[in-house]
Amino acid sequence: MSLHFFRAREASVPLLFAACSGIGLLALGSQANATTLSGNAALTSDYVWRGTTQTRGDAAVQAGFKLAGDSGFYGSAWGSNVEFAPDTHASSELDFTIGWAGALSDKWALDVNLLRYQYPSTTVDLNWTELNGTLTYDSNYWLSMGYSTEALGGEEDGLYTQVGARFPINDVFRLEGAVGYYLLDGYSAAADNYLHGQLSAVWAVNAPLELRVTAHATDTNAEQIFGKDLAGNRIEAALQATF
Repeated sequence: MSLHFFRAREASVPLLFAACSGIGLLALGSQANATTLSGNAALTSDYVWRGTTQTRGDAAVQAGFKLAGDSGFYGSAWGSNVEFAPDTHASSELDFTIGWAGALSDKWALDVNLLRYQYPSTTVDLNWTELNGTLTYDSNYWLSMGYSTEALGGEEDGLYTQVGARFPINDVFRLEGAVGYYLLDGYSAAADNYLHGQLSAVWAVNAPLELRVTAHATDTNAEQIFGKDLAGNRIEAALQATF
């Protein structure tokens, strides 16, 4: 879940990420007798992240797993194929997350995590780290924020905000919608922010399989930053499963 337009930078050791990883692993280790393992997989016609395609409109195969303890601490790993600028040779993405998630009350829940984006096949350093938080109300409404000092693998700050809602129609169908705003301070001379929106129709085919069709749209700022072939309007269809 990352980038198309980048700035090469010198490789650095993410000390904060390493420290938090150690804390997260220790917390999960202390809950070894009370952990839950879950997973997910998807086959999608286009990997779209924050409004822009990560595969240049091509299909993607994605899978991940999550190990969570009763205390709320968790760790997860997720992967997908990607296709960035040809000179980067980026063909795969691996995301590693450590965090805490839990209920604040009967209606409110919080998830705070540190996410590391890794691109093992690249010839330049595109890896970066982001601090994320999501506040959820009644399981159907959420506010998410993500902050990084190396947004999209560059050397500039980035703050992403998203508000979304889920609307169950019945036990089989639901609608999901979200609007996101990405502030990229000094990232591009073309623009330093963009807006995107998405609307999904989800059909629970047969548990745990779901079919999702999503319409994505971005503003013209996104097209100026990433190009019209990566941003703009597009339709994505995916077969997904959670187990």
